Amino acid sequence: NDFFNPYSFSLSNNYPNPFNPSTNIDYSIAEISDVNIAVYDASGRFVKNLVSSQHVPGDSYQVTWNGTNEAGNSVAAGMYFYKINAGSFVETKKMLLIK
Repeated sequence: NDFFNPYSFSLSNNYPNPFNPSTNIDYSIAEISDVNIAVYDASGRFVKNLVSSQHVPGDSYQVTWNGTNEAGNSVAAGMYFYKINAGSFVETKKMLLIK
């Protein structure tokens, strides 16, 4: 028997984009995976970890970023990137914070 997995990995564009003060990121998972989603600035420096946990397939997930760094301080307006690592799936997208 061939195994058919009806689920897929995906990382959606954040919305709204551009945003102020917060934005939502939707994603889905194809298999049980340790999922990490992090935000980076335009220079590639780490800003904040949004997700770091194990997920199961079948559900859509959403995380909200409120424009703060790991210390809880507001970050400057500008271009940011968010990156998902889930199993062998890796994808990066960009977003724009305006003030």
